Amino acid sequence: MYSAETTLLVPGSRTQSAVAVPPSPAQWHRVLTLLADISLLIGTRAVWATAAGHRPAVAAVVSVCYASILACGVLALAVRRERSLARVDLCVLVTGVTLALCAWIMLHHGSDEALLTTQAARETAAGHPVYGRPWPWLFGHGVALTPTATGGYDLTYGYPPLAPLLAVPLLWLGHGGAPATAVSTGALVAGTVVLWRMLPAPWRSAATMVCLGFGMLPSYGRLGYPAIVALALLVPVVVRWPRIGAGGRLGAAGLARAACLGAACAAQQLPWFLAPFLLAGLYAVRRGELGGRAAALVVLRFAGAAATLWLLINTYFAVSEPGPWLTGIALPLTQGAVLHGQGVVDISLYLTNGSDRLGWYSCASLLLLAGLFVLFVLFVRRLGPAATVLPWCAFYLATRSQDGYYLLMTPLWLAAAVTAPASAFAGAWQPRLRLLSGPRRRPDRIALAALLLLPAPGCAVVAATGTPPLRMRVVAARRPTPATVSRLALQVTNTDDTALAPHFTLTMGQGMAPYWRIVRGPRTLPAHATARYELRPPSGWFALPRPGARIRLRAFTASPQTLSSADVQDAVRRSD
Repeated sequence: MYSAETTLLVPGSRTQSAVAVPPSPAQWHRVLTLLADISLLIGTRAVWATAAGHRPAVAAVVSVCYASILACGVLALAVRRERSLARVDLCVLVTGVTLALCAWIMLHHGSDEALLTTQAARETAAGHPVYGRPWPWLFGHGVALTPTATGGYDLTYGYPPLAPLLAVPLLWLGHGGAPATAVSTGALVAGTVVLWRMLPAPWRSAATMVCLGFGMLPSYGRLGYPAIVALALLVPVVVRWPRIGAGGRLGAAGLARAACLGAACAAQQLPWFLAPFLLAGLYAVRRGELGGRAAALVVLRFAGAAATLWLLINTYFAVSEPGPWLTGIALPLTQGAVLHGQGVVDISLYLTNGSDRLGWYSCASLLLLAGLFVLFVLFVRRLGPAATVLPWCAFYLATRSQDGYYLLMTPLWLAAAVTAPASAFAGAWQPRLRLLSGPRRRPDRIALAALLLLPAPGCAVVAATGTPPLRMRVVAARRPTPATVSRLALQVTNTDDTALAPHFTLTMGQGMAPYWRIVRGPRTLPAHATARYELRPPSGWFALPRPGARIRLRAFTASPQTLSSADVQDAVRRSD
């Protein structure tokens, strides 16, 4: 076998000596390191600018990081050995971690997620119930609310308990969401280091870029999202996941991965959607190697170990408050929050005046998830490498289709792309269907895929083409000043065959504003009836935007779930 080293023959000497020269790094490795280095620049100036006026020491550290970025950029293109470029990769990682910590020092108050997690940690430390308890004092003053179609807001903690448990030892950090943001930022740093270490050396800068670059995931960490904790725990599960249980033995490494999966499911609900794909893919790979019975035993042991740790983390809450705990951890799936996101629901939110069939969006999402899972099982040799991406496609059709649901899991896409290639699934077991074994195998496969996936977009079309059940018209607007509105009078007609209980709000741009209070008008509007409503803003006044800006009057109902909208920018500018 020949060595990878290159032998140089030096002419001009009586005895030509062989000099071993280490191989030069591949050009794509240099480019990847450079891209990771460049990605750290995004958002860094804002951190430096904030720190310069309040924490000069932090600003000085950021300035050193700028020097490191420049130096790494030069070295990535200039070093001549793979080992030297690996050291540059490490320097880029350290720079990214340092910048993430500096950003946390300057911006660690968090979002509503962080405040809820920190409050849950305080209640846990005090021995008080956590689930089903509203904490309205946490919201307002710039803290986002999650409106529901019932006219209220979700003011309770609605995640599994791992993140609050991890935040309990950090409560000394003070008020606000700092303990939760410290947990999520620390988890992101730890997850990045683990992913960096587990990837093959030439790919390690990709971990730095995806996890710490572009300012994406570090910002979610500073907001205190429990999903960051779940992401960090999923990293060791996903890296080389087709090798789990190879030879029929889990071993200590396999059990540790199972524990990480269980802990991830105890941190946030997103891993619940990924776990079935991983287990199904693992069974297919092991069955192709070991046979059905042995593969089933391996997967059962793996799933059992994950479920055991999940139960251990949840035991205290499941015993002390079983009903509220079960309702709380399922809350994001059952809360009935209003439409929001960047998916198909935008048709009903921004392109039309609403729909009386919003529930069909949820059906579309569930059908797409089920269809993708069945396709994954049937064609695991082709779709196995995409196991970490497929589950998030279903959220594009959901009523809550925020991009964070899949953005937060993008490091797992990288981990699978590098360590779980198509060759890992070449011998995986696939169900044998007569439909797919004939001479028309390819057209039959396309027809089967269409049969499994088309119901989902069909449901989405049904939802998007619904008609708004309420016709709304502003008949009067009280304006104490030219730039504010203190009361609106509406004429509302229910065109539906069902009595509806509307809840009104005015919005500008994307997102939902707090509901307006109904000071006059029926709580429930009978079918085909018309009534006059008078509304008051929640803060007592509503600031009008610049002339020409779009103002949307929205009315949500919970049973059935509907949305009716109307453009009222001209009407609200007319005074009584």
